[in-house]
Amino acid sequence: MTAPLCAQDYAELARARLDPATWAWLESGGADECTTRANLDAWPALRLRGRVLRPLAGAHTRLELGGQALAHPILIAPTAWHGLVHADGETATALAAAATGTPYVLSAQSGTAIEALAALPEPPLLWFQFYAQVRREDTLALAARALRAGARALVLTVDAPVNGVRNAEQRSGFRPPAHIRSVHLEGLSPPAARPAPAGGSPLFGSGLLESVPTWDDVARLREHLPAGTPLWLKGVLDPEDARLALAHGIDGLIVSNHGGRCLDTLPSTCEALPAVARAVAGRIPLLADGGIRRGTDILKALALGARGVLIGRPALHALAAGGAPALAHLIQVLRGELEVAMALTGCRTLADIGPSVLAAPPPR
Repeated sequence: MTAPLCAQDYAELARARLDPATWAWLESGGADECTTRANLDAWPALRLRGRVLRPLAGAHTRLELGGQALAHPILIAPTAWHGLVHADGETATALAAAATGTPYVLSAQSGTAIEALAALPEPPLLWFQFYAQVRREDTLALAARALRAGARALVLTVDAPVNGVRNAEQRSGFRPPAHIRSVHLEGLSPPAARPAPAGGSPLFGSGLLESVPTWDDVARLREHLPAGTPLWLKGVLDPEDARLALAHGIDGLIVSNHGGRCLDTLPSTCEALPAVARAVAGRIPLLADGGIRRGTDILKALALGARGVLIGRPALHALAAGGAPALAHLIQVLRGELEVAMALTGCRTLADIGPSVLAAPPPR
């Protein structure tokens, strides 16, 4: 292959370099992977309106998000175990993020501690993503640790109280190597699962659901955070949940179906985003992930109500292909594609991007 030119090129390079089991872990979706495929198919299916002779002098992609000034609307999504795809792991991701002015939402399941990334000579803008823990004091401790290290926002993932049924990953026999660890979770209490009785209820009889989080836990977390701490929820698809998030004082939502890795046959992010945007009506910002592979996808997400997008699998593809330089290049490629799409739809700034750039009304 010649030098990679787009996200798909990096995906092909990554597949050639990763062992089949690791590739299955990275790419697999839930069950029959209908939602994973829908994420990828829905963005290209939306058509754009090309506009001509529009004033474009002074065009830029700058924005303000939760009080933070950003150069562009691309963030790196929280994904576990970057050390599986590159020896430098999350450090390489952080270096690429810093070089491109890209916020990095670090996963609590990372193999590199947030303190180490914050101590880099030129650290990126770090956010921290985590799950509610079995012991609620562990949840608060994770949040406090991230804030002490300099995290600028907290992201609580709420759409995966249990793992999805990922048959492709199961068939591959994937097991993380011994050196791959979730360093932020060490010493915390794991879920207390017990073997389900023979012929009994496989999940409901396991005890795993006894400690899943509820809106009461979100309220408690919000109450215990220092005043002014931005708290986002990741994994909201339903407008009623979006309205509940508003009622609980949430600062922002990430519209996401977990890359299709949890419940299969959920709507794609592209399909779900407009209804969530109508529910929040601009009162809090939205981000979106799932299937973003082109600058035109970013433009469409913004047209449907998002303030920005996150890239998950594409970031890992680029890391696998060439570490920090490759990931920095991919981010610049996506930013360049977005700028081209803005120019050809007559949008000088991100504020000019709205439903009018779409050739047909957005999905309802």
